[in-house]
Amino acid sequence: MLLEISHLNFSYSKERPLFRNLNLKLEEGKIVALAGESGCGKSTLLNLIYGKLDWESGDIIFDGRKLLGPKGNLVPGEAEMKLVAQNFDLMPYATVAENVGKFISNINLARKKATVSELLEVVGLEDYAATLPKYLSGGQQQRVAIARALSVLPKLLILDEPFSNLDFPRKIELRERLFRYVKQHGISLVISTHELQDVMPWLDRIIILQEGRLIQNDHPEEIYRHPYNPYVARLFGEVNIFSEQEKETLGIPEFFYYPHEIVISNEGQEAEVLESRFAGNHYRTIIRINDKEMIVETEGKVQESHISVSFQK
Repeated sequence: MLLEISHLNFSYSKERPLFRNLNLKLEEGKIVALAGESGCGKSTLLNLIYGKLDWESGDIIFDGRKLLGPKGNLVPGEAEMKLVAQNFDLMPYATVAENVGKFISNINLARKKATVSELLEVVGLEDYAATLPKYLSGGQQQRVAIARALSVLPKLLILDEPFSNLDFPRKIELRERLFRYVKQHGISLVISTHELQDVMPWLDRIIILQEGRLIQNDHPEEIYRHPYNPYVARLFGEVNIFSEQEKETLGIPEFFYYPHEIVISNEGQEAEVLESRFAGNHYRTIIRINDKEMIVETEGKVQESHISVSFQK
């Protein structure tokens, strides 16, 4: 086991307890997403793992060795662990290439240059090698920091919301290259995100936090199909949530249905169509049954004022 968190307790203050008896294990060579709403403890947990915060009790064991917080380590972090958070800490008067190569040995300069070039290609910054950080956008600076962290081939790479500062085309490009690179080099990756749908195809596991509690830890498909509660279901995007009374009234077995799971059907329940709007590869259609509004994905624009729908899992 690469990382093991055992009986971890942490509070910002007596009035703000966060983690209580948290237990978690991460296997080597896996890509894991840490997910949950803002304030659930994602960034705090990453900072605890990296040694930037002290905890009250419990153990964090990395690669068979107990880790220490700031009271035990003057310099946070471990040699075989890298964290890229929202503060990128780039050298302001060094070029992008020099920042990426900061931790690479100078013994073989040709190899160092080749490695820096490869990493700049991974993060899509080949044309910015000679540029100073001050001339880069926030998203570009973030990519430089990721390339620098990859340069030492850490056993564990921790990324805190790595795609938050990127526009959509760059986000797609970086995701593909980054995940392929860490898989090829056997790097374990923990990534905090509030955009699970964007990274799900590459994930080996998803860990869900809610107000400091670990409420679900499983394979992405298992969590998507069987969320523990409405909080988890909503992390995957738009979803229709039903109370016990609404389930009984509609005669449906599940408390949640994604928009594509409510389909137009000749033998379904009659629904009033409130609107139907183009949304790319589908139409986002709003219907109402018994005063309950629902989101449905349809292939074409729904022109009728009333349709029949069925609930399908």
